[in-house]
Amino acid sequence: MRHFSMVLCLSGLFALAACLGDFDGENTNSTNDFGALANMDAIAESYVKLVLEIGLYDPDYVDAFYGPEDWRPSAESKRSMFPFKALQGDAVKLQTLLQGVKPDTLDDIQKQRLFFLKKQFVAVLARIDMLSGKRLTFDEETRALYDAEAPVNGEAYFAELLADLDRELPGSGDLPQRLDAFRRKFVIPKEKLDAVFQTAISEARKRTLAHIDLPENENFEVEYVTDKAWSGYNWYKGNSFSLIQVNTDLPIYIDRAIDLACHEGYPGHHVFNALLEKHLVRERGWVEFSVYPLFSPQSLVAEGSANYGIEMAFPGKERIEFEKNVLFGMAGIDSSLTEQYYEIQALVGKLSYAGNEAARNYLDGHISAEQAATWLTKFALMAPERAEQRVKFIEKYRGYVINYNLGLELVRNYVESNGGTTDNPGQRWRLFAELLSTPRVASTLTAD
Repeated sequence: MRHFSMVLCLSGLFALAACLGDFDGENTNSTNDFGALANMDAIAESYVKLVLEIGLYDPDYVDAFYGPEDWRPSAESKRSMFPFKALQGDAVKLQTLLQGVKPDTLDDIQKQRLFFLKKQFVAVLARIDMLSGKRLTFDEETRALYDAEAPVNGEAYFAELLADLDRELPGSGDLPQRLDAFRRKFVIPKEKLDAVFQTAISEARKRTLAHIDLPENENFEVEYVTDKAWSGYNWYKGNSFSLIQVNTDLPIYIDRAIDLACHEGYPGHHVFNALLEKHLVRERGWVEFSVYPLFSPQSLVAEGSANYGIEMAFPGKERIEFEKNVLFGMAGIDSSLTEQYYEIQALVGKLSYAGNEAARNYLDGHISAEQAATWLTKFALMAPERAEQRVKFIEKYRGYVINYNLGLELVRNYVESNGGTTDNPGQRWRLFAELLSTPRVASTLTAD
């Protein structure tokens, strides 16, 4: 018997049996609050252990875990072959039990929890299928894993945006080379990178703490690394602590200091994870939030809120003013070019969906890796070495790319359509903090 099955029977399905009695496809105890919540708690514990076992076979799957250490399956229990049928069977049993939990007597946040778990199980089953060799199209994958499907944009869409940029960008000739030459003026020297980044984090933290109460012990550490497929990463360790890594393989432009400080730190991933731990794991005892499966609907909200967090901390012209008055000088960059730089960056930002198209066409087998890099150079205006890095990211993380731009769009629309506009900062921060503290997936953002 597999290690997980033993654990599941002892601490998961026995607990479920105590709540459900003999399971016959109907949750007989879900007509009262206690029964429904007890059932979800038991299912949630088994869900965590299932995610952890899948992580034995997919090293990128478990992004964070800070639950009981004895829940981790031992490395010795890993089979030589991926146990597709066993894992799939466990997931289907738990999913079926979850369907028996009736939402009738649950309050709003408990209903959100139930819906969240249902969507997470859809993603768990899809990931098991993918690990067993099943091929999904790009859109099938993102619907199953992230509860969302990115819009399709053709060459004509990006050509129009490129024409706008061509009119604004100084110089003449090849557009990608002109952009690269223009942006080289804004590279942070490596010897000044840490000072600039630490200053950006400090400012982002100060602005976040003015609106969101964080645990007193929250903290982070910054490391500079190389040979990664990503530009920055937050490894959440639990107990309100994060390890933030910054990849220095390629030049880091001045705008990335604020981007990374907010996205990885405040009010992005670090704050998101700390609030989930505080409000859902510690206060409510919802153990499913002690594990973070990367390829799941949780990631769209995590990445979308992290990107939107940049606008939250530095709304309107406040970002440009801070960078011009503080960061440009620290980096030794001419601050007289600040406004022009951000006008160009705003136009370049509109090209972000070109990355989705490169991923969609590459992963669906319509273009090669080399053609995907060429597409990114032409339509996303990435330098060749940056385009190659992005293709490596796509190969490793696949449809995950939609979480950054589509996630940002969905989070922004959710906050602003509910009154969280820039002229109502109190409501804006209240909605944002609530979003980071409750069980949310793409469907619940669009539903509101």
